[in-house]
Amino acid sequence: MSTVTPLPRIRPRARFGDLLAAEWLKFWSLRSIPWVLGISTLVIIAANFKAARYTHDTYTPGDGDPAVMAQTALNDSFHVGSADIMMLVAGGLGAIVIAGEYATGLIRTTLAAVPDRRAVLLAKAGVLAAVMTGFGAVAAGVSFGLTQAVLADRGIGQSIADPTAFRYVAAAALFAPVCALVGLCLGTLIRHSAGAVVGTVVVLFLLPSFVTERYRWSADVLHALPFPAWQRLARTTLAGLRPTDYPATVAGAWTTYAVWALASVAIAMVAIQRRDH
Repeated sequence: MSTVTPLPRIRPRARFGDLLAAEWLKFWSLRSIPWVLGISTLVIIAANFKAARYTHDTYTPGDGDPAVMAQTALNDSFHVGSADIMMLVAGGLGAIVIAGEYATGLIRTTLAAVPDRRAVLLAKAGVLAAVMTGFGAVAAGVSFGLTQAVLADRGIGQSIADPTAFRYVAAAALFAPVCALVGLCLGTLIRHSAGAVVGTVVVLFLLPSFVTERYRWSADVLHALPFPAWQRLARTTLAGLRPTDYPATVAGAWTTYAVWALASVAIAMVAIQRRDH
């Protein structure tokens, strides 16, 4: 009498949608993240509102060049201090999201369950980019609406329908996911929470201060960094640009955004695929 040998059970391969759902749950399982994002959003909005109130109280309608005042109104909707906060928060969270898994050893469990390391990293990057885009859009969008409403009775409030104003808000909103993906890349490379956060601060915040626009080569390096790219996109008039022989372009600034985001994910995917865990 012959016996039938049962076929081995084949574990179904995880679909990418399942990975996204798992990373989404994992992301929000950190209790500190909603608090960090919520408080940071309120601080950014409050800081921009304060700047708009100051302009409202000190500006007399009819004074100043209209183009300059339009730039001032946009600056009040999302000024440099707000960009610094967004950059540090988004970059830090991006670093912690992956470095925290290395610190706790959870990354071994994740990769044991899903051997396709690149898919895991891509799902993590997708969730991080989506959340940070929402964070940036809310912070920049609410700030813009609130500050321009404050400045409307002074005649300098801007409309989001204006292409330059829309670019200003879009640049601020997309700045968050770019910084977050840079942090994710450094977190994957360094694999230590504190070191990854410090590395992110150095690359995003400190590195631009060591480069000038005095020479062509140094100007090219400066323009290729995320924070100077945001500054170029935020300057919508010639009056808002610093005098230099090698000015950045709007197209170049958008390209810098795209290159940093894509390169960060690509480098992280290569690192997680080749390194031992």
